[in-house]
Amino acid sequence: MKSFSVQSPIVSFLTLMGFWYIMSGFFDLTHTLMGIFSVGVVMAINYRLKKHTYFEGETDVIKDLRFFYMPWYFGWLLLQIVVSGIHVAKILLSPSLPIKMSVVKFKVNYPNPHCKVILGNSITLTPGTLTVDIRGDEFIVHSISPVSFQGIVSDEMPRKVLKLFTNEMHTVVTDFEVIHSKEEFS
Repeated sequence: MKSFSVQSPIVSFLTLMGFWYIMSGFFDLTHTLMGIFSVGVVMAINYRLKKHTYFEGETDVIKDLRFFYMPWYFGWLLLQIVVSGIHVAKILLSPSLPIKMSVVKFKVNYPNPHCKVILGNSITLTPGTLTVDIRGDEFIVHSISPVSFQGIVSDEMPRKVLKLFTNEMHTVVTDFEVIHSKEEFS
């Protein structure tokens, strides 16, 4: 069985209860007890799942996470989502519909698998891009236009994810290539 930090269940409980309060909007005793019960069930299921190793190098990295950087990262990601949404809206509202779909492949150099999961989810949350596959250190991403994957090519988004876990900055993306490109409707 993997070892877990003491911080992990405490942070999980507080985060889930915070989410419960935000989503329910009720702060009375009945709803709080229902929230504690629900969070307890979720944490019990999660604990049983965490006993298994699903990928190589898997650890409980909550102790390595730089919590003070998280609000900055989520703020930056929200800004990227808005900017990308505007870009996609311009493409869709343009009479010529200048879509140039691409599938790109690249490798990442991260200290743990959790960075890869966060990067994959961040890419997918950003309009105009979709993480299609992650195998080992290799990502395959679909994009609606070359502008959509500029944050990956410039190594901006991957470095922001790296900052969630370490101060040591290095080039994250290597072997970037466009493996398929197709112009539609233009």
